[in-house]
Amino acid sequence: MRIIAGIAGGRTISAPRGTDTRPTLDRVRESLFNMLQGTVGGSRVLDLFAGSGALSLEAVSRGALSATLVDHDRKAHAVQRQNIAALRWEDRTETLLADWREALRILAQRGERYDLVFLDPPYAFTGLPEVFSGLRTVLEKDALIVVEHEGSRPPAVPEGYELIRSRKWGYCGVSFFQTAERTEMEG
Repeated sequence: MRIIAGIAGGRTISAPRGTDTRPTLDRVRESLFNMLQGTVGGSRVLDLFAGSGALSLEAVSRGALSATLVDHDRKAHAVQRQNIAALRWEDRTETLLADWREALRILAQRGERYDLVFLDPPYAFTGLPEVFSGLRTVLEKDALIVVEHEGSRPPAVPEGYELIRSRKWGYCGVSFFQTAERTEMEG
């Protein structure tokens, strides 16, 4: 795997060994970030279910101010830390070895707020409505939430959110959400 563009463009990053994580393919990540143009620069990124951290590290390479990478898997956490050290981004990134519930509790207690959130849970994960509910404690009012999912099974639109855009590439798809309050205020 590699960072596609930005200050670390072309740099190689590692992925956890085994089948517990599913790294986002380079071509999907490139298309996704083309869709995010103008959103990433200056943002604060939260990457739940981060795996290797490829999505948030790509965002930092493209100008995000900071990124918080969360995963409960020890192998994934170790690879995240290895990738961050290799890129020398310890001052712009944070890793949390925790499940998503614990991470959101910690981040909300600290008063953290994020503009861009990546959710890339296992395809069989059924708790997205609960994750979206928990996210409200750490979102800026204009935050964008990007969900990677099985291409043929996009997530249902969570209560209080609106689907902004959706796209699929074979077996992989992404859907973009924002809070309904934000879109109502702009309308």
